[in-house]
Amino acid sequence: MFDTLDIKIRKVFGDLAVNKGLARIGVVTRLPRFISEYLISKYCKGGSGKKCLSKVAKIVSEYYPDPKEKDYVLGKIKQKGRITLIDEFRVRVDLRRNMYFLHIPCLQINDALVDDKIIEEYERIFSGLWGIGVLEYVPGFLNTAFNLRKKMIFTPIMLTDFEPFQVYNIDLNILVEGRGDFTLSEWMDVIVKSIGLNPKRYTYGQKMLILFRILPLIEGNVNLLELGPRATGKTYLYRNITYYSRIYAGGIVSPARLFFDARIKIPGDIATKDVVVFDEISKVKFSNPDEMVAKLKDYMVDGFFERATLKRAHSDCSLVFLGNIDLEVTHRIGSVLNYLPIFMRDSAFMDRIHGIIPGWELPKIMKSEEHLATGYGLASDYLSEVFHRFRKISFRNIVDQHFELIGPYTIRDEEGVKRLLSGVMKLMFPHCEFDLSELYNIANITVELRQKISDLLTIVSPKEFPSKKLEIKVRG
Repeated sequence: MFDTLDIKIRKVFGDLAVNKGLARIGVVTRLPRFISEYLISKYCKGGSGKKCLSKVAKIVSEYYPDPKEKDYVLGKIKQKGRITLIDEFRVRVDLRRNMYFLHIPCLQINDALVDDKIIEEYERIFSGLWGIGVLEYVPGFLNTAFNLRKKMIFTPIMLTDFEPFQVYNIDLNILVEGRGDFTLSEWMDVIVKSIGLNPKRYTYGQKMLILFRILPLIEGNVNLLELGPRATGKTYLYRNITYYSRIYAGGIVSPARLFFDARIKIPGDIATKDVVVFDEISKVKFSNPDEMVAKLKDYMVDGFFERATLKRAHSDCSLVFLGNIDLEVTHRIGSVLNYLPIFMRDSAFMDRIHGIIPGWELPKIMKSEEHLATGYGLASDYLSEVFHRFRKISFRNIVDQHFELIGPYTIRDEEGVKRLLSGVMKLMFPHCEFDLSELYNIANITVELRQKISDLLTIVSPKEFPSKKLEIKVRG
């Protein structure tokens, strides 16, 4: 049964609303949520019957092969000359060979070909674009005199037709204008449902913490740390709700992957993504720790970085550090230090983090039917694109107009709080309409994120960072 909020969401947002419960069906969960929701919304409009769900499952099963089926699929394309696949296709440019090369993840191919017309129509394919594509076997390309002379070696498969699954052209005003039809409380529930969680299972304060996870996506150069128990959804948002993220789940991270690969002259993830997430931060290792930490600290100040031949580049990529923590030890903020890697316990690094989300205050996600969203919410691919577009819109003048910072703020305290507030205002009040009374609780909870950083700094270096209380005033 759909409740009154579901009905309202469908009325206001129409085709942009999707049934969140349907996106959890078996085979579709192999895909990122923003893709499974696209398929659900396309084939299950206005219904939840078994027929449309079976159709989606059949499409995924037929066109999205498991990586272990690679040779079977390659054999099929060799026999039939063409196949249709669902994947996140990505194009890179090779200037030395004057060619475009296609990356097909499910086939583990990095050097296929792509029709120029697809690149012209869908420029975002350079950063990766999910969709359904027609791949043709073109062995003739290997036999041309031009290719033999240049000794070009590539996989003779070409992407000749492509339909993107992700929202490509959006109208931001639909969300901005639609926000006016909801109260603040309703709007918070809309966003929580839209990112896949059940708002009825969370208190007001817990919903705020969940929504704070979105700030690095909607506001540029926001650096956050979240520590909490396992299974509280820390990574879920960045993996399933946006295609502008890169997640390092432990392992070794190199300066080349993160900033710039001088050998092949390709920008790293910080230069091309909206957010880079270091998951299970205690297990992340750097291939060159001294260089990496120094460059991270430099970048976290103002978004500039340089490496090798790349001089003074800028990015608005946000950084998120996630870590698991035992629930029993969070009665005092200092206990979280034990869960941080050595480089993050440095006061200079810590001061560059804008806030700490206390994930230990959130409940674990247990039963899917209780903790995950049901009913209608905004489609994840649309919401992801909205977050991305809002990064280019400044709300700093609204922050300066309505908030006054009170207390011994440092420059980094001030910058951190204002960036967080700007993101909060975009998320909560994209239409720029609000009562001052609505801002008071939101402002104080936001400042508390930075207060936790201040408290940790006092523990790490009490002489340099004496204890202080950060406050905020809302004004008309």
